Amino acid sequence: QVQLVESGGGLVEAGGSLRLSCVASGRTFSSYTMGWFRQAPEKEREFVAAISWRGGITYDADSVKGRFTISRDNAKNTVYLQMNSLKPEDTAVYYCAAGSRMYPTREKSEYKYWGQGTQVTVSS
Repeated sequence: QVQLVESGGGLVEAGGSLRLSCVASGRTFSSYTMGWFRQAPEKEREFVAAISWRGGITYDADSVKGRFTISRDNAKNTVYLQMNSLKPEDTAVYYCAAGSRMYPTREKSEYKYWGQGTQVTVSS
């Protein structure tokens, strides 16, 4: 069992930056692929970024390439999402998720554990 707790969300102006964190409980964090997803009001949850269990492989959605960076610190059981050049369309609840696939994936069904989410609001 893995429990995930996100933090770092908030209100920021367009062009600004935020760094989200997701802390995982359990001793097997380093064996999970980790992902970030987001869900805007009345929209489906969508993939943002994912990272392999050792951190050597990352995978970003086209909409965030060059602006968002996913990373992890297995010693701290934490995965991060650095978000730069934020746009109003990035406004959403951001969720982290843990999955057992070896390589990062955008498929929600491949992630077994989910956090409760943290709100990110970008004003224009």
